[in-house]
Amino acid sequence: MRVITGKARGAKLISLEGTDIIRPTADAVKESMFSIVQFDIEDAVVLDLFAGSGQLGIEALSRGAKKAYFVDSSRASIDVVKKNLAHTKLEENAVVVNMPNSAFLRTARDKIDIAFLDPPYGKDLIKRSLPALTQIMAQDGIIVCEHEAECRLPEEENGFKIAKQYKYGKIALTVYRRPEESEETEQL
Repeated sequence: MRVITGKARGAKLISLEGTDIIRPTADAVKESMFSIVQFDIEDAVVLDLFAGSGQLGIEALSRGAKKAYFVDSSRASIDVVKKNLAHTKLEENAVVVNMPNSAFLRTARDKIDIAFLDPPYGKDLIKRSLPALTQIMAQDGIIVCEHEAECRLPEEENGFKIAKQYKYGKIALTVYRRPEESEETEQL
């Protein structure tokens, strides 16, 4: 696992050993995620919900995000995130939060421009997180979810609609955005 591009390009990241819960995003899938948001990442406020190793938020900071929140309920994961941030020298613009995602989403103060959700599979954590997450997203925010290909996410949540879906074998990405007003008018 490594940082693909930007200030920390090529830096190797660590993850928790010997656990099924932490399943690092494959480089090809991560490349796709960042291709989706490549023109929106500069100066963005990013959320790496279910941070695990922190690789998605670290990639965002490396590519020019203004600030990244790393949220995970696991103390061990938070320790790994902090080590990875120190190794990449990106901790200055990082906020690392050890709490359940639902608590963070209820108490967040910043509007989030880009949210990455890559939770443990098989627990419906994306579906359970979307209602509160959409409340803290910026008007033109982007939500990128990594999940099992067979998982079906809601078409719409509080004005955010599925904009694109991609499949990579057993993994899928679902991208939510608010439709632009001109798109909604055309559909009427």
